[in-house]
Amino acid sequence: MATVICHMMASLDGRIDCDMTSHLGSKGYYEALEALKIDTTVEGKVTALHHYASGTYTPIDPTSVGKSEFFKSHESDKWAVIADTRGTLVWPETDDKNRLCLVSELAPREYLDYLKKNGISYIAVGKKSIDLKEAVRILETEFGSKRIGVVGGGHINGSFLEAGLIDEVSMVYGAGIDGRSSQPTAFEGIPESHTVPYKLTLQSVEKVADQSVWIRYTV
Repeated sequence: MATVICHMMASLDGRIDCDMTSHLGSKGYYEALEALKIDTTVEGKVTALHHYASGTYTPIDPTSVGKSEFFKSHESDKWAVIADTRGTLVWPETDDKNRLCLVSELAPREYLDYLKKNGISYIAVGKKSIDLKEAVRILETEFGSKRIGVVGGGHINGSFLEAGLIDEVSMVYGAGIDGRSSQPTAFEGIPESHTVPYKLTLQSVEKVADQSVWIRYTV
């Protein structure tokens, strides 16, 4: 199965707000990402809406697709995946055509037709939420993904962790402290009943650009 690596940059106290971490310098983060030789990145809806999407989609006919399927618009050795459970994001015409939208079967058929018309690949899996295990399988077998980087936000990271899909955690800690309790951390959304931490094994520690520290763990 494909290797799944969660790669994030955070302040020393674990906050991952992008506007904040940009003040700590991001060169080390991208240097580490390149060194990981990732061929597919996965990000959540909130991150995508903040950085890439041009708005939200309102279907005329909200009838859901109701079954598992995928569409591969073209061959590529790199994919930029966005997890968007209900299929709500609109993409600019100039968007990266290696974009791949990961949705559940709740997404409207009309939305998937919109993606296909605009040459955007998609995977629809999971009855009420995205079936991440099946999504990873399809990414590997149908899209050629071998090294998948889950790069935030905290809830998509937490979902992959809870599903038992993360093989490695790669954290770049910037030389700074955020301290705002309202800001997300690298992993969010784990049930309160889960009181035993996910244990890690230290793999390496390295100083990288901007006085940052890159720490790698196996899960």
